[in-house]
Amino acid sequence: MLPQILAALALPLAARAQTYSATYLPSNVPPTTEQGQSGTNQCGTGSNQTSMCQNVYINSVDDFCIFGPPQPGPDSVIGNTERIEVSWCIKSGYGTRLIPDGAITGAHFVQTPDYVQVTGVGDLTKINIPAGDAGGELDPHGADGNGNPIGGLVFSQAFGQLAQLHEWTNFVAFDEFCIRGCKDGPNAPALCQHIYDVMGCFWNMPGDYDAGVFEDCKGDSGEPMGVYGASTFHQGDPTTPPAHSAPAVSQCTPLSTIGNLAAGGSTSSSVAASTTSSPAQFSISSSASSSGASSTPSSSTSQTGSIIPSSASAGSSPATSGPSHTSSTSSTGASPTGGASNDAHSIRIGWELALAALGVVAGGVVAL
Repeated sequence: MLPQILAALALPLAARAQTYSATYLPSNVPPTTEQGQSGTNQCGTGSNQTSMCQNVYINSVDDFCIFGPPQPGPDSVIGNTERIEVSWCIKSGYGTRLIPDGAITGAHFVQTPDYVQVTGVGDLTKINIPAGDAGGELDPHGADGNGNPIGGLVFSQAFGQLAQLHEWTNFVAFDEFCIRGCKDGPNAPALCQHIYDVMGCFWNMPGDYDAGVFEDCKGDSGEPMGVYGASTFHQGDPTTPPAHSAPAVSQCTPLSTIGNLAAGGSTSSSVAASTTSSPAQFSISSSASSSGASSTPSSSTSQTGSIIPSSASAGSSPATSGPSHTSSTSSTGASPTGGASNDAHSIRIGWELALAALGVVAGGVVAL
């Protein structure tokens, strides 16, 4: 099914995928790449916890970055800071800030023929995200085409030589994250779609979000988010479909931990490697809401043996959560320019993954 879907999408998207205004490497990038940029793309080497670097790298489970707020404080919710986020990396050497050791408590890197992806959980208050912030989406487009953050760039050497990945998407909240960078080509815009900003990690990037696991895997390319055969879902449609199933992974190499050597951390690899596997089943109890006024939601973590979805009405965004925790969240905020954010609000999808097997979706039932 995926080849047919991508073939149908390739023609209208091919022109867009090949018309990028510029292609950079860290060695030749100018100080800034977009007008109004608050940080820099000329970052140097080493690391610096006050760095304003806005370059991200996605290479492996112990060599990746995500975007996060430059300053701590209750007003640094992603909805307020999406335009000015800076790069936080596991590994030193990129001139970025370092993610403190222990902040990431589970991370899963998958390389597919079309993209690289990292999904995981942790205490991301350590990279200035306020406790309880349900987060939001960051991408190279934003509401005005300059990106969230403005001038943010993504690089990877997973496909050979180090190269810029022009299409990417990154969701980050106080307790989970996901980032995907797509290999340049006609499939990149569809597989790194950025228009589902309130749908969260589990809906946009279904995969493994287990804590206590760090692994590098190979995997199949998943189906484009929001595309179901000949139909395409748009936010605000009366019925929200379930997330696609997470593609199976193989050749997984587990690591015992990840950390930044420059800050005294260590990275060690275990000897075992897993074979092809299907994604784990989720057990979720969750509820969430999105509104136009800022609030700080509460969250608690618990194991649950049953699936207890929250109520969702037709025309509303579904409630979301992680695979092994209970949360009640509210994502809000406006852009620093004063206009309402179009890419700010992230509501994590969890129960839909499990309910997909039953054919149940928010606002209706689909036939299997």
